[in-house]
Amino acid sequence: MKIIIDNCIFHLLLVIIFILFLSRLPQSFSTIAAVEPILNRLDSQRSPPSVQESAAKAVLRRLLPTHFHSFHFEIVSKDACGGQACFLIENYNGSSQDGPEIIIKGTTAVEIASGLHWYIKYFCGAHVSWDKTGGMQIASVPKPGSLPRVKDEGVLIQRPVPWNYYQNVVTSSYSYVWWDWERWEKEIDWMALQGINLPLAFTGQEAIWQKVFKGFNISEEDLNDFFGGPAFLAWARMGNLHGWGGPLSKNWLKQQLLLQKKILSRMLELGMTPVLPSFSGNVPAALKKIFPSANITRLGDWNTVDGDPRWCCTYLLNPTDALFVEIGEAFIRQQIKEYGDVTDIYNCDTFNENSPPTNDPTYISSLGAAVYKAMSNADKDAVWLMQGWLFYSDSHFWKPPQMKALLHSVPLGKMIVLDLFADVKPIWAYSSQFYGTPYVWCLLHNFGGNIEMYGILDAISSGPIDARKSKNSTMVGVGMCMEGIEQNPVVYELMSEMAFRKEKVQVLEWLKTYTHRRYGKAIHQIEEAWEILYHTIYNCTDGIADHNTDFIVKFPDWDPSSPTSKIDNMHMLRTITGNRRFLFQETNSDLPQAHLWYSNREVARALKLFLAAGNGLAGSLTFRLIIFSYFLLFKIIIKSKILKQLQISKTVLSYCMPL
Repeated sequence: MKIIIDNCIFHLLLVIIFILFLSRLPQSFSTIAAVEPILNRLDSQRSPPSVQESAAKAVLRRLLPTHFHSFHFEIVSKDACGGQACFLIENYNGSSQDGPEIIIKGTTAVEIASGLHWYIKYFCGAHVSWDKTGGMQIASVPKPGSLPRVKDEGVLIQRPVPWNYYQNVVTSSYSYVWWDWERWEKEIDWMALQGINLPLAFTGQEAIWQKVFKGFNISEEDLNDFFGGPAFLAWARMGNLHGWGGPLSKNWLKQQLLLQKKILSRMLELGMTPVLPSFSGNVPAALKKIFPSANITRLGDWNTVDGDPRWCCTYLLNPTDALFVEIGEAFIRQQIKEYGDVTDIYNCDTFNENSPPTNDPTYISSLGAAVYKAMSNADKDAVWLMQGWLFYSDSHFWKPPQMKALLHSVPLGKMIVLDLFADVKPIWAYSSQFYGTPYVWCLLHNFGGNIEMYGILDAISSGPIDARKSKNSTMVGVGMCMEGIEQNPVVYELMSEMAFRKEKVQVLEWLKTYTHRRYGKAIHQIEEAWEILYHTIYNCTDGIADHNTDFIVKFPDWDPSSPTSKIDNMHMLRTITGNRRFLFQETNSDLPQAHLWYSNREVARALKLFLAAGNGLAGSLTFRLIIFSYFLLFKIIIKSKILKQLQISKTVLSYCMPL
């Protein structure tokens, strides 16, 4: 008996010690463990290695068709990478003259494409960018048979965090709305080369909603009043407006659904995990008549369409209503029926710039639980991906009790938050790592698809590292959430690299290699000019959300030729009221007032250095684009007399003319 008692006491002590051990583990340990099931499930569902290898080879063929046989690609397990996602670049030691020279291995086709990009960037001096920001600069890649060798042991690059997220919920309207498959194919190639493995996939959802709402007796005529037109879909989806720019034609709905299926198929072939939409509560007005007892409220005007009820003030179904879960579940099931079991991660932003009716934590928790229930009823492995913009834009409402109530309303590991504005206002830093909820450190950077030169390179080079290494970190990814793409390529090239960087980047040294690649040669004036830009335009630390208040982005009813002209009535300036981005306000100035965070004189000096290097770069598209970007800085060209003093405005225009 004594032996039995002693054994019981011994085992009890072991249990107590184990519990104490667990309680002392860093919060990040439990967070990583919490997302491990979804990572394992997603890994198990990826396309077969042969499919992914073929998809990566197809990217190579489109990027470097002359070098299709110069590379060998191979999918490997995480065990070959120390348990993490990675790519490995090695020399090929075969003897075939026309065969492979470089082997690139990766845990998915995205890692292989990232390894290809890393190799041609850092061993061949190539530069990959969007077409509108310079396109592919690959002339520096040596001919087949002459590719540079890497060190004997190879180059191993691991992901420090599992996910690299891409897109904003409004990018579909600012940048993608008129794209066909040819343009989408280019974008998905770009994503793969940048290491993006968690892209938003919002195309074609109106066709899904049409089928879902018909099941609730909503007619096509009712949906014509509900869906926005093609260019305004993002705001109709968020409940900011309805019917504006519509209706959507049957042909449009059909084409967009077919396009989405192509997009998803390519993403899956490359080993990406697409993020699909889910139900946020935005419903057609007719639903209130069909279900009169449902808890449906009409929202106020969201700074759009002059408050005209024909287009503003949409209807929101309360998540606590049983009908919410029913509709949300039907939407997820319809997506699975159309696309197959392609993902477990769904985006929902019910409270995006739209506060709950009460700040009672218990009520907020019930809202969050209902939103998740709508997902999980249809997909038991569902994970809710939520933009964290609300915690910044509506910070007077989302205090710690309310944040905790929402973030803890679902099981740990079943919600991932996008720290959307972490490049300027990181929420993780003052919310105890989102109170233990996994999050993605995101670069927002661009508002409204505007094209002004702007950035915070230091924040990009250090922010994700500081967040990941911080005490009790719950960071599980990095992301790019710009509202509009195809601008400021230097910002996005650096940010893309942070998906594979374990330590901070020395920006000045990085910029030297960047300029060599982008302009095709090393020129000291270019390096000096970019050093100035780094300390001025790309060093904005004022904390303001948007800097695009220049003439080029103003409403077209302003006549710049008339010095006495005033912009009449009300003006939507993309500025901050509290923490929101929109403000209708009168202007007491004859001209729009540019916001400057740098010295005009220094920036003009950089332009002079660029022009001094122009003789050797006049034929370079990327060089002409940087000059054109200066031209768009009307705050310099028009408002400053510095350019007149330097007598270089005509030279600027001469480089811009070919564009």
